[in-house]
Amino acid sequence: MKIKFLLFGILALIAVSRYHCESLDEEDEDDDGVTIEEEDDDVEKIPYKPPTLKGNAFLAEPFSDKDQFKTRWTVSQAKKDDTDETIAKYDGKWGLEEPKDNAMEGDLALLLKTKAKHHAISSKLEKPYKFAGKPFIVQYEVKFQNGIDCGGAYVKLLSDDKKLDLKKFHDKTPYTVMFGPDKCGMDHKLHFIFRHKNPVTGEFEEKHAKKPSANIDKHFSDKKTHMYTLVVNPDNTFEMMIDNSLVNEGSLLDDFSPPVNPPKEIDDPNDKKPSDWDEREKIPDPTASKPDDWDESEPEKIVDEDAVMPSGWLEDEVELIPDAGAEKPEDWDDDMDGEWEAPLINNPKCQNAPGCGKWEKPSVKNPKYKGKWSAPIIDNPDYQGEWKPRKIDNPAYFEDLEPYKMTSIGAVGLELWSMNDDIVFDNFLITDDKAVAEQWAVETWEIKATQEKAKSGKSIWKTLHSAADQYPWLWAIYIVVLLLPVLLLSICLCPRTGPITPEKIQSHKKKTDEASPDETEEKENGEEEEEEEDVGPGGDNPPQTKKSKADLEADETNDADEEEEEETEENAAKKDSPRRSSPRKRKPRKD
Repeated sequence: MKIKFLLFGILALIAVSRYHCESLDEEDEDDDGVTIEEEDDDVEKIPYKPPTLKGNAFLAEPFSDKDQFKTRWTVSQAKKDDTDETIAKYDGKWGLEEPKDNAMEGDLALLLKTKAKHHAISSKLEKPYKFAGKPFIVQYEVKFQNGIDCGGAYVKLLSDDKKLDLKKFHDKTPYTVMFGPDKCGMDHKLHFIFRHKNPVTGEFEEKHAKKPSANIDKHFSDKKTHMYTLVVNPDNTFEMMIDNSLVNEGSLLDDFSPPVNPPKEIDDPNDKKPSDWDEREKIPDPTASKPDDWDESEPEKIVDEDAVMPSGWLEDEVELIPDAGAEKPEDWDDDMDGEWEAPLINNPKCQNAPGCGKWEKPSVKNPKYKGKWSAPIIDNPDYQGEWKPRKIDNPAYFEDLEPYKMTSIGAVGLELWSMNDDIVFDNFLITDDKAVAEQWAVETWEIKATQEKAKSGKSIWKTLHSAADQYPWLWAIYIVVLLLPVLLLSICLCPRTGPITPEKIQSHKKKTDEASPDETEEKENGEEEEEEEDVGPGGDNPPQTKKSKADLEADETNDADEEEEEETEENAAKKDSPRRSSPRKRKPRKD
């Protein structure tokens, strides 16, 4: 019952908080439906300071300058191929603004503003990135402010091409690497795809990394800023990180599908299975023959000729009879409905009988039945195994031991479609120095993460305090809910009858029949006396004699007198001495 009260209080707090949040959301909209944003005063926002690039970078975009953004980034004006004309155009809106619940005051970011639209925006690198023996590192931040139901937030690293026109950037524009989060339904992905050039044919083929080993689902739903990092090393290894935590790693040669290098041998497409190839592993024994006494004509079931009709079987009665009490409905029309017949009911005479109607002998299994004869199954002596075409050298075979050396990268682009709006992108970095990436993260994402963590820790208390300011009677509920656990614990753990006194100790001993110190001493003395009385001279026990009834009565009288004398002496001792004795005394042992 106490736990129920406690749970009820906690649920009341949650309900009040939820109700207040909804009421605040309704009040934050004016008559025109325009959202009014309020500043969060609980966690003091720190002023934004643009990160300082310390080292080599091919792209470092913090989106801190609106004028530079207009010159660096280009919104696509292209259309998607093989798509309905009404949705083919890249008409999704982009914005450079402060996100909702921004962690740093004045920190701008790139926002995908519309949902259910195709979006495309791109920017050229300061200089093309060439895979020439140093790590390739791409790092950026994503925040799903409204969560994500279906859509992507991945980045495309576009292949370097002098003819590349960013205004025509679309889904078929060649890229070298695609990396980032993507979700639709319950399928959460972190893509890493690179386009590998076949050195024999010159064609490009997409290679998809294996799925991350870590659980990444929460990053799509917690509405916090997360930093995604991809590192491709010259030794053909790769690392994928979220918030500086490793979620996937492996080798470009071994952990991609399809693999970079094709097999050396392939099945001969011109090879065909011979007509006499025997793939039967088991066959009927060709030497077996049906025994002479095998009769296939015998049925599986035969009539039991020894069966006898049970006693009391009513052959002259039927199981169902017309209901004598039924009446023809008044609206029954013989011309329309046909001749009326009373419904059938169970024959009452058959209820206690073993059966009614014509009795027939039951069928039983035929002891002579053997069924259709078939030869036993044996191993096929001519079995040649499963046929497979012979192997030939793969004419398209090649061995690329350095897939790290990908096509140079000349631009970065976002080509996305999403069912959710207000997706935040920030702090893009492409470099070949891990130290630069780490320092960039310290001055950007780590500050945001710290601020968001501090704010999330205070948001519940802010909600409760704000609700109580608006509805003062909530303070009474808060006090009850907070004091109730303390009260219940004090009731459960603290003594209910006050401090422990000597009288309570004696009362407890009476209830449990625990011996007092005086009793213990008397018990030990009594045992010693008993041992002395039982042992006679020389160590022999004296012979026990049987007492008469008169002797037993005399002993009882003497015992009673001795008890009265002892009680008198004890009462006198209590008056003379302040020491208390045990409230219980054990009677003296009888001889």
